[in-house]
Amino acid sequence: MMHNMIADAMTVLRNAESIGKDGCTLNHAPSMLQSIVKIFKENGYIAGYKVVKDCKGDRIEIELNGMINDCKPIMPRHAIKKDEYMKFEKRYLPASNVGVMIISTSEGIKVHKDVKGRIGGTLIAYVY
Repeated sequence: MMHNMIADAMTVLRNAESIGKDGCTLNHAPSMLQSIVKIFKENGYIAGYKVVKDCKGDRIEIELNGMINDCKPIMPRHAIKKDEYMKFEKRYLPASNVGVMIISTSEGIKVHKDVKGRIGGTLIAYVY
């Protein structure tokens, strides 16, 4: 039974990385999860991904490169103001300029470095 698709996807990625697999498959691919995987690719945490459409629904096949140390969803999802990013960076990331927090904003799913000081949003996940 699936309760939180983002948490399940992060667990699959984290487990595959920890045992040294070259790739993994996420069996559900809503647009929000596709945006998160795209951010992982843009920031170098995965080598590549492919969305596969079949009769059962969409899947995401991910090629790993060993760069993920930890990735987790942020629950509960905190609403964050444009001047509160430093507080949450200290809480969720291990050091300054290490890792990214993924944020849902009015402009779409973004990385905290792109919107810091401009707009607020809702924290979704972090990776480093």
